[in-house]
Amino acid sequence: MPLRLGIVGTGNVARQQYLPFLSRQDDVELMYLNRTRSKADACAESFGGRVVDSVAGLVSAEPDAILVLTHETQRLAASRALLDEKPRRLFFEKPLVARNGQANVCEDDFVDAREMLKRARAAGTQTAMVFNYRFFDQTVRAQRIISERAFGPLRQASLFVNYACWSHCIDLLTLFGGRATEIVAIEGSTPYGAGNQRAVDVTACFRLAGGATGTIVGTSGTSFAFSLYEIYLSFEKGIVRFSDLDNGVEVFENGSPYAERHDLVGSHGRSDQYDASFGKALAAYLDTVRRAEPPPVPGIAGLEELQFEAALRRAVAAKRPVDVQREFPLDA
Repeated sequence: MPLRLGIVGTGNVARQQYLPFLSRQDDVELMYLNRTRSKADACAESFGGRVVDSVAGLVSAEPDAILVLTHETQRLAASRALLDEKPRRLFFEKPLVARNGQANVCEDDFVDAREMLKRARAAGTQTAMVFNYRFFDQTVRAQRIISERAFGPLRQASLFVNYACWSHCIDLLTLFGGRATEIVAIEGSTPYGAGNQRAVDVTACFRLAGGATGTIVGTSGTSFAFSLYEIYLSFEKGIVRFSDLDNGVEVFENGSPYAERHDLVGSHGRSDQYDASFGKALAAYLDTVRRAEPPPVPGIAGLEELQFEAALRRAVAAKRPVDVQREFPLDA
């Protein structure tokens, strides 16, 4: 039986990062829903599939999964409408909710996202996130090295992040170190960037559930010509450092006089690595749908990322440390 996938939101993200891969899958049938019918029609013409006229019509067609690919400022409304119809599975672009754009997440975004996941659970709807940076070659290599060489628990972490990669890098921090338990933060006074990326800088210190401490800086003030993020992870028995969408991984192992660097072979530019990661993320997700298994990146991962951001914003506003798990419980 073919997989039937609903696509809600047929803008640039869907057309550029999702539909080229999905349209090449022999066992996938696509259905499109967009506020502007002509955009959905254009996708059907370019990538195959058919257009539906309503949320109810889409869910009544019994898709195996619905991919919510709207702009983040519209994702909450789209998801609420879908949950009214109790779909089987929802797969979300990131961040899960961001009414003011991904560079300006607020506490209400976390509260709304938590309520949304509660509704999904009550409806029996399985939820999943994309977080395709988990599927970058350097991320996968770093995870394998840490596991195979028994680097032990994370002790310290340092991240410098352009807001274009902000939610992804917070997710990576959680992936490698666990949930945050305490955050203190300050912000700058001058906004940088444009559109939904326009925001002031923020600098935070954090403690994670496993005891690790560290810092994270978010900014729209760095050029896209430079590295979009730098991540430094110090474990009990070694250090891993990686950066940007297409740079390699550096490894420093306790007891070894050598440092290692693992670089991508051949011509792999930033856009190549970025585009390929969506195919890897989607392939992993579709495999779990076919086997009726839990998704590789569950919906709760999107809430954990928003939890970190909401706590950070409260720490800035209140000028005090925030007890993350007590003040922003997940309970989804």
